[in-house]
Amino acid sequence: MPKASDTLWDLAIAEVEKRENPDDDGKRVEVWEKSLLFMGNKNGGKTTIILRCLEREEIPKPTLALEYTFGRRARRHNTPKDIAHFWELGGGTSLLELIRIPITSNNIRSFAVVLVLDLSKPNELWTTMEKLLQVTRNHVNKILTKLEKTNPEVAAEIKQRMQSNLQRDHPDYDLVDPFPIPLVIIGSKYDIFHEFDSEMRKIISKTLRFVSHYYGASLVFTSKSEALLLKARALINHLAFGYDKSKSVSVDHSKPLFVPAGLDSLSQIGPPPASDSDIGKMRANTPLELWKKVFEKTFPPESFCDLQDTKDPAQDLQYAEHEVDVMRAQKNQELEQYKRNASKTWKEMDFDSD
Repeated sequence: MPKASDTLWDLAIAEVEKRENPDDDGKRVEVWEKSLLFMGNKNGGKTTIILRCLEREEIPKPTLALEYTFGRRARRHNTPKDIAHFWELGGGTSLLELIRIPITSNNIRSFAVVLVLDLSKPNELWTTMEKLLQVTRNHVNKILTKLEKTNPEVAAEIKQRMQSNLQRDHPDYDLVDPFPIPLVIIGSKYDIFHEFDSEMRKIISKTLRFVSHYYGASLVFTSKSEALLLKARALINHLAFGYDKSKSVSVDHSKPLFVPAGLDSLSQIGPPPASDSDIGKMRANTPLELWKKVFEKTFPPESFCDLQDTKDPAQDLQYAEHEVDVMRAQKNQELEQYKRNASKTWKEMDFDSD
């Protein structure tokens, strides 16, 4: 029903929306709007996965810092399209401070995280996972703490939703520590990982199964194979567009893993892959810490810098802008001249030998 205060523009917009977005009864259908943050190893395949989820035939480009795109899907014919916001954090673990930008108190109810881990680099795996999840969890917990004061119902709803990934009668209900918002862990480059020694594959697979179960996350291994990408896409589409959640499970370590949240158990995963004597010598305060020690005994973390191979985007032709580039060249010349003058002045200075 139009309001007396509606302008002609308001009425025109309402009419267009009514024509484009009616449901069977002619009433407006609520639009589903979700947000996802993709993060993980540098060059781990995040952009490729996003493009496949959005069915875009584009050549992936390196992600510089924090990039954004979106996708739209209609749940059925002649209904408004739902919207999913896709954020991608580049640089591996070098740009952790940017995580707080896409996750806010306004969208946290509809936010999810997709962690992409490069299976071909096991010595970087735990460090990458730990840093990214720790910073994300700390930021989300700060938002939830504020919401408990300003909007306690929403805060309680978010916490309850994550606890519900496991049924109360699940034997592991009191042994896990669910991530505060929905989480999917994707092991990428399975084609390379499949060539690893079988014992190495088993250790990595069991460890990621434990971590995923402990955090209440879904786990899937993927590669450039269309069949494996479809499995990853199914998990992401469930979070982004509310598609039906897959109930299939694959936990055979000789095959790509596929374990939706809540469908695994500590008894099926088994103990950490180490001898009883080795486990007895390890000091750990939590099950997660114990698994970390066992994993890093086989795959000691390598010191790596995600920024060392980062190219200067100002030199990348795909970002060329004539006016900006001319001004930048001028400023570079001025800087070099300043350095020469400063060096000359410094050399001419007469220091007191006393």
